[in-house]
Amino acid sequence: MMDELEMLKKDWQRKGERLPRLSFDEIYKMIWKKSSSIVKWIFYISILEFVFWTTINVLFTDAESWELFKTLHLYEFTIVLTTINYVILLYFIYKFYVNYRKISFTDSSRNLMKTILNVKRTVTQYVWFNLTVFAVSLVTIIYGSLRYGPDGRKIVDAATQAGNETLFWVLIIGVSVVFVALLLLLVWLFYKLLYGILLKRLRQNYRELKKLEV
Repeated sequence: MMDELEMLKKDWQRKGERLPRLSFDEIYKMIWKKSSSIVKWIFYISILEFVFWTTINVLFTDAESWELFKTLHLYEFTIVLTTINYVILLYFIYKFYVNYRKISFTDSSRNLMKTILNVKRTVTQYVWFNLTVFAVSLVTIIYGSLRYGPDGRKIVDAATQAGNETLFWVLIIGVSVVFVALLLLLVWLFYKLLYGILLKRLRQNYRELKKLEV
């Protein structure tokens, strides 16, 4: 079934027909309305995601967890990383809000196209930041567990006494890389599902605007 906007655009492009045609401004308003709604949903979803992960952290990070971080020599690092993470996430939410405000008051197709590109760029940066923080957290926890965790130290000591320390670390690094890569893929697929559909619709709107500009 043909998209409603495509039908309207084709109607506007028809020349010489007796039926009343839609003007450029009318089609532009249709695209603007759809784009504004998409950016609004991106802003709302980012807030819901922030609240969700904050709730999870509060519920599952207790005094025992902090003691474990101290044992693994990751207490200060975790506090710094968590603080940076929240500050930057709040910055991204602010950016999503600014983009929403911009697109709500955009008065030309060229400005709308610029705003759409800004939204896409911001979402991409947001996803990559989350993936980076996730990867850094996993790597440091794996390293801390092996280096300072009771069980990890026993394994490392056993490998050292057997004269296989180098091989042990090669295997650990290889397994860790695969493990982290798989988890990152799952997180990326989650974001692809969460924001990918909205960004795809924005790209379609951008292409329609380019056609109108021509």
